[in-house]
Amino acid sequence: MLHLVPPQSRTVDGATVLVHRDVTSMARAAADEARAVMRAAVEARGVAHAMFATGNSQLEFVRALVEDTEGVPWAQTVVFHMDEYVGVGPDHPAGFQHWIRRRIVDPAQPKAAYYVEGLGDAEAECRRYAGLLRRHPLDLCCLGIGENGHLAFNDPPVADFADPRDVKVVGLDATCRMQQVNEGHFAGIDAVPTHAITVTIPALLRAKRVVAIVPEARKAAPVAAALTGPIDSSCPASALRTIGHATIHLDPASAALLPS
Repeated sequence: MLHLVPPQSRTVDGATVLVHRDVTSMARAAADEARAVMRAAVEARGVAHAMFATGNSQLEFVRALVEDTEGVPWAQTVVFHMDEYVGVGPDHPAGFQHWIRRRIVDPAQPKAAYYVEGLGDAEAECRRYAGLLRRHPLDLCCLGIGENGHLAFNDPPVADFADPRDVKVVGLDATCRMQQVNEGHFAGIDAVPTHAITVTIPALLRAKRVVAIVPEARKAAPVAAALTGPIDSSCPASALRTIGHATIHLDPASAALLPS
């Protein structure tokens, strides 16, 4: 059930939902939360393990976090990302390794960064990356919600809330592939790869803290489905309601279809 807490704050089953006055305040609040999680991990163990999503919806949040060169313990943080296209190399301009390296790793200079590699044997890469995640349990997972409700590349046809794997190869549905075109990453849908390597939903939600950053009107329908519809794989983001350690940051546009 949806419960109104203080103004602009709601709880939806286990998740906390915060609706901010605009994208800038949303990005700063999410960055503040991420920074606090990273600092607490460093204070407790000397290192933070943080996973980040990519895409246009994450730009202001990442900018706010990376610009905080004093408050964020980047020198003690190990960075991960959550997906990559099969057949796309590290320097492909639409690749997610390229996105993370350009916007987080190069400017912030973290302790280390581990990437999903899109070239080579995809199944072997799934095993390799799953091993890295086992050796570096995530303190923080910062993710978005796709236009089809996906988390990472767990699209509705392949999302599994009880997936036994931590990393797998998936086929990408048409809505997901078209989103990449509409965001300007590819010239047309035929240029978008049909398969990707993704961290699975159980592995994403296993992080000690999950922070979802979801601005823009194009996300209003999947946000509403995730927070007011059934908890099932027809909207993978509904899985966020099953845990008590998730915060979902919205702006007025992405929250527009939620009940008042």
